Amino acid sequence: MIVSGKAIQDSSDEKMADQQSIDQQQLNWEFFFDYFILREKKYNPRRIIIPQSMGPVRIRSKEEKIIESVQESCIFKSVLSCTMGYGLGLVIGLFSSSVNPNIAVGPEAKQQTVREIFREMKSTSHGYGKSFAIVGALYAASECIVETRRAKSDWKNGTYAGAITGGIIGLRAGVKPGLLGAAGFAAFSTLIEFYLHS
Repeated sequence: MIVSGKAIQDSSDEKMADQQSIDQQQLNWEFFFDYFILREKKYNPRRIIIPQSMGPVRIRSKEEKIIESVQESCIFKSVLSCTMGYGLGLVIGLFSSSVNPNIAVGPEAKQQTVREIFREMKSTSHGYGKSFAIVGALYAASECIVETRRAKSDWKNGTYAGAITGGIIGLRAGVKPGLLGAAGFAAFSTLIEFYLHS
């Protein structure tokens, strides 16, 4: 079988073209690997700061950023703590009023009606709720303000917030109770913060 020189030339040209194509592909893959993975600064046409992490990076939308900034605001934290404190106070007040024995003694002693018992439970629960709401709102607001001013998130924020809250609550009875309240609340807050951060 006779093969012409032109056919041999064509087949060798095809082999060379295939080899160049393979070399070019390999070069492209190496370039992309170096550029996107090994490089210190990743390819980022819009100059968005993308944190280095495993898995896909999801950039938050404008609405998500707004919701996050609202949830991180001191007002939101204070209102949330106030509401949760009031709810906790209601539960504790309800429990304490149901356990509290109301036994009337004396000649004018009479048995309480169900309506009177419920009215007393309501006033006790409301009183506890108000107290817990005030403490929760004061503590959350002062901790958020201290954390914002210090620009740190550590156990000292809880200590300072406890001292501020205890001092404000104790000042209603005078200077000495205010100082004692600040010291006691600060010590308690420090213990809780150490326990939570350990």
